Amino acid sequence: MAINQNHPFEELNGIKCGIAERNASPERVAFLKPLLEHNGFEVVVVPSPAPKGQAAGAQVAGSSGQVAGGQVAGSSEQVAGAQVTAPVVPETFTIGVTDYTFNTTNAIFGRLLRTPDGHVVTRDYWFQKDAVALDDVPYYETLSQRKS
Repeated sequence: MAINQNHPFEELNGIKCGIAERNASPERVAFLKPLLEHNGFEVVVVPSPAPKGQAAGAQVAGSSGQVAGGQVAGSSEQVAGAQVTAPVVPETFTIGVTDYTFNTTNAIFGRLLRTPDGHVVTRDYWFQKDAVALDDVPYYETLSQRKS
């Protein structure tokens, strides 16, 4: 794990990877993986671990036992006529690249990434707010033009 959030990296499937995005949906993986591979990165995608608040067994408030088959383990109290089920966790993925020095912020604002049709990847394109990256003017030039 990185010391700060500027360059997060970790081991994914036994390979040290720079993290491009955590908790990405399958649609997001389908967008980012080809984009990063087009830019020469080897992409590693693994399922994200379950959130810390959701353990394998659900806890009943105020008891020390776990729920098992409608009864609290270690006591004879029934759970109020309802079957306790674990909430459905949406399937998310961690996307990493084998270049562990990769940083998404530096790649986007440093204009290092290109779309398959040759345009510079903008922030809005990366976050899928724009369908096409047509803004080939650096962000600092558009800001200086507005002040003039």
